[in-house]
Amino acid sequence: MRSIAKLDLQYAHRFYGFKGEAQYLHGHTGVLTIEVEDTVNEGVNMVFPCNEIQKIAWDVLKNFDHALVLREDDPLLPAILDVYEKQGIKNGHPNNKMKGEAFKTELATAYPDCRLVVTKETKEKVEKLKYTDYENYIQKTYKKIDERLITGNVISNENYVVAMNQKGQGVSKYKDIYINRFKTTDDYSQGIFFAIK
Repeated sequence: MRSIAKLDLQYAHRFYGFKGEAQYLHGHTGVLTIEVEDTVNEGVNMVFPCNEIQKIAWDVLKNFDHALVLREDDPLLPAILDVYEKQGIKNGHPNNKMKGEAFKTELATAYPDCRLVVTKETKEKVEKLKYTDYENYIQKTYKKIDERLITGNVISNENYVVAMNQKGQGVSKYKDIYINRFKTTDDYSQGIFFAIK
């Protein structure tokens, strides 16, 4: 069973250094869909109350709604802040009531008083695969783990491969023949599922 909540966001940004239309300041209306999948909660007769999903997400997302999103190295940023300072709105305005808590992460800093989100342009260094002769395997070390990625496991030999994520969904293949495959549909998830008691 799933609980589904949708949020609409309006924001302005530009791609600094891009060679095309997106280098100009422009706006978007974005839709964020959040799906929570689990068993039905008896008290509310759904997985999780949709209005609660929206409240939790909105606490962070309201910093992006009707905000200007710019990279920290964008030369437009100091000019915007200078105009805000001259208008007396850099540190907030009484009519600016729909704002979230200021935050700072590795990728962005939110300044809710002036409806501004400053992002960082980070580029991870591509690491070469390390080849080890012991039993002919390849070892790759990840120093920075992206928590948003789905955790999965792969077991394989020369002929057979089994891959599975943390939900038990997966795929298996013998040489070039798929024994079964994972495919998500709107109706239900498909794949390998295990019930462990």
